[in-house]
Amino acid sequence: MGILTFLSDFGTIDHYVASVKAKILTLNPAQVIVDISHHVDPFNIAHGYHVINSVYQDFPRGTVHLIAVDTHGSRSGRYQVARHNGHYFVCADNGLLSLLTEGDPEQLVDLPLQPDSSSPARDIMAPAAVTLVQGGSMAEVGELADGMVQLINRQLRLNDHSIMGHVVHVDHYGNLITDISKDSVDAIGHGRRFSIHLNREVIDRLSTRYNQVNEGDSVALFNRQGHLTIGINKGHASELLGMYFDSPVEIRFTPDPA
Repeated sequence: MGILTFLSDFGTIDHYVASVKAKILTLNPAQVIVDISHHVDPFNIAHGYHVINSVYQDFPRGTVHLIAVDTHGSRSGRYQVARHNGHYFVCADNGLLSLLTEGDPEQLVDLPLQPDSSSPARDIMAPAAVTLVQGGSMAEVGELADGMVQLINRQLRLNDHSIMGHVVHVDHYGNLITDISKDSVDAIGHGRRFSIHLNREVIDRLSTRYNQVNEGDSVALFNRQGHLTIGINKGHASELLGMYFDSPVEIRFTPDPA
């Protein structure tokens, strides 16, 4: 049996997650559902994108991912399935799929609409996900789409001696995940020393673990996805550094000797 994951901004206080799962289990009582998270910030497409993009490749190709983030926020009013990197993503057409696939999915279909539905995740998206996880084709769940709502990831500002990026996510521990990748640092730095300039602090070395600095000290490392991450050993970097989503982060490289 295929794998079905579930990501949402529903929270766990109300019945919304259970309602969607009940629909899935009604259609396929044996289905195992992997909860990624139900605590995406409400209506926060950037947060939902970060979470699913960070984890989906840990699952086998062919996994179906049900993404119920800002499900009523689609300007087009559509719900879609995209195939990307061998995975299937069921989502509202609200721009998240364009971020995930960089606007170029392998295949994209529109799901049949149910205008009177009060829960598109339950009534439109869940049945499509079940069909796919049971081996059905994308043609069985929808018709070929002519496009999707496009959102564009903010681009890094690069020059010969610096990279300007931003915080794209603050995790549960207060760590600041940025959009500065190890590849970009390697490409611009060419092995040069560099310093990381934050709101209230400068970090002049990279670590590989949070506990390589003293408790309470700031630490910079590349996470498993290759993104520069700023933390504080046994502390909450976001609160202590006064940095949040979209806060600027700059890397400055030592100039080459004249």
